[in-house]
Amino acid sequence: MSELDQLREAAKVVYASISPSPQIRWPLLESRLGCPVWLKHENHLPTGAFKVRGGIHYFARLAATAMPERVICATRGNHGQSVAFAAAAAGVEAVIVVPRGNNPEKNAAIEGFGARLLVEGDDFVESLRFAEALAQKENLHWVPSYHQDLVVGVGTYALELLSAAPDLTRIYVPIGLGSGACGVLMAKAALQHSVQVISVVSSHAPTYLQSIMEGYPIASDSAETIADGLAVREANPEALSWLRTGLSKVMSVTDDEVTEAMRILLKGTHNLVEGAGAAPFAAALRDQASIGDGESIGVIISGGNVSSGLLKQTLEEGWRARSDPLHW
Repeated sequence: MSELDQLREAAKVVYASISPSPQIRWPLLESRLGCPVWLKHENHLPTGAFKVRGGIHYFARLAATAMPERVICATRGNHGQSVAFAAAAAGVEAVIVVPRGNNPEKNAAIEGFGARLLVEGDDFVESLRFAEALAQKENLHWVPSYHQDLVVGVGTYALELLSAAPDLTRIYVPIGLGSGACGVLMAKAALQHSVQVISVVSSHAPTYLQSIMEGYPIASDSAETIADGLAVREANPEALSWLRTGLSKVMSVTDDEVTEAMRILLKGTHNLVEGAGAAPFAAALRDQASIGDGESIGVIISGGNVSSGLLKQTLEEGWRARSDPLHW
């Protein structure tokens, strides 16, 4: 089956559970960047993030073979919500492992979808190790954060975007473990589109930036960033191979740039956007001088699950900086 047919078939599966997300042009953002800007609002999906598409498709593929009774995954939140959502729909018990200090609202949402939440480890990698060991010990089906069935599922958002806005010359997309960015590359190839795909990481979690530059996985010592969806210390080798050959470039953004992007997006669109979801817009702002006449850009708003504490901090920083936290 061709890549385009795979994406179209995945879209049918996804749309049986959720509706497509909108892609919207916002005038204030376009005046800021000086070009047409399409935001792909994955924050409007039922779990508040793009990953639910992958979860729905992954479980549909499981159902075609043998659906397990229990599944487990490790997450900083959005993958866990995706698994919890899809598992509940399939009548499967889900165990979701998160690190200590994880976004409390994401934790609550995971439990709200009916999953069992375990808090283990000081960061995602430690949670991952614990979850892998528990999966083996208790014979639970392991749902990885990166898998081809996840990529095909989440790639449906890029198919929607490129079909609705075929004149795009650039797409800015975040990299967590890589499924979203690889999904964009899959849709680009399937449609034989010339769009540049620019991926964005946190400067505080540089594993993918360094790994893409060097050509092999390079673990970072830490991944302390407010963009928890980007807080990864170890690049996935399979995703890395795809990203290295398909991306036009990789950019890193600081936490300060991310929070500024969150404020601008709130002011310009009235959307709450989490750190990982705001990172692509932060990169587009930094990249503004290189955007040529006649270009049109897409920005993937991958999620909106910002914690109330971080939102409060972000707005207070805006007040202290310029008297108006949403100053344009």
